Amino acid sequence: MLPATVQAATTCSTSMTNVTFGSSDPFTGWSDVTATINYSCQTSGLSLLASAAVRMCFNIDDGSSGTGTIFPRRMTSGGNSLSFNLYRDASYSLVWGTVDNGQQVEVILQYSVPLLGGSGSGSLTVYGRIPSNQLTTVPGSYQNDFNLLDAYMQFQANEVLLGTASPPSSCLSGGVDSGASFFPFSATANVEATCNPSFAVQDMDFGTQGLLNTAVDITATVAPQCTNTTPYQIGLDDGLHATGIQRRMQNAVTGRYVTYGLYQDVGRSLRWGNTLGADTVSTTGTGNPQPRAIYGRVAAQSTPPSGTYSDTITVTITY
Repeated sequence: MLPATVQAATTCSTSMTNVTFGSSDPFTGWSDVTATINYSCQTSGLSLLASAAVRMCFNIDDGSSGTGTIFPRRMTSGGNSLSFNLYRDASYSLVWGTVDNGQQVEVILQYSVPLLGGSGSGSLTVYGRIPSNQLTTVPGSYQNDFNLLDAYMQFQANEVLLGTASPPSSCLSGGVDSGASFFPFSATANVEATCNPSFAVQDMDFGTQGLLNTAVDITATVAPQCTNTTPYQIGLDDGLHATGIQRRMQNAVTGRYVTYGLYQDVGRSLRWGNTLGADTVSTTGTGNPQPRAIYGRVAAQSTPPSGTYSDTITVTITY
């Protein structure tokens, strides 16, 4: 004899925590995060040996900031966007989608239904990731809201008076009861205005010279990397051996010096210093490295004793 089916009396509910990436910047990147979907189903009392089986499909679409695709999803801040995605697995290889694209998550829930009713519950983990290499992202608070039509669960349920109920064939058909539940949530991230603490600075080598009776010019390059639209200034201090604002290279053996200058322009007329708003170089970040030439000159001067002369300059990026 087959188990007797009954009039459906199953309801299900769902909820989800927010996907919160927190604050970081494109150079450091964001840690992977997780969120939790909680679900439960209840069936009114049937008999001492009754049971229920529910097939549930959990769907997550592209959200209110989406563009109609989940490859990838995006959060927005004004007219700017930050790509991210939500995954079904801890290896971040299976994007979480909907029944429309075949990337939903399905759960089968089975439980007994005694005279006073029965219920079952569980949870699912949603894995969130912001991919790297979004260097040109503009600082700001980014968000994507997943409302009723973007985050929802569909279910089909079977109940029997005796024995074990069979799960419906799909979330859309095959059950004696059906329904839907919604689990709205938000995905958020904050992009901080910053400059990459690791940036390229080229040494300046005036080479081997004889008599210093003519000027020796050379260039080097500094390449700061600051977030897109972030204003910043590049400062060069006066080195280890300056007297006043005159930079000097020193010979560690003789204690003698070679004077030199660092400039903002090829004509060597604009001194490059470390006083903000006065003799620093001001520019605005793009998110990518921005090479800038430093123009050096050893002016004609009395030639000190032969030997190796050197100095150390500290580059400061202020934003």
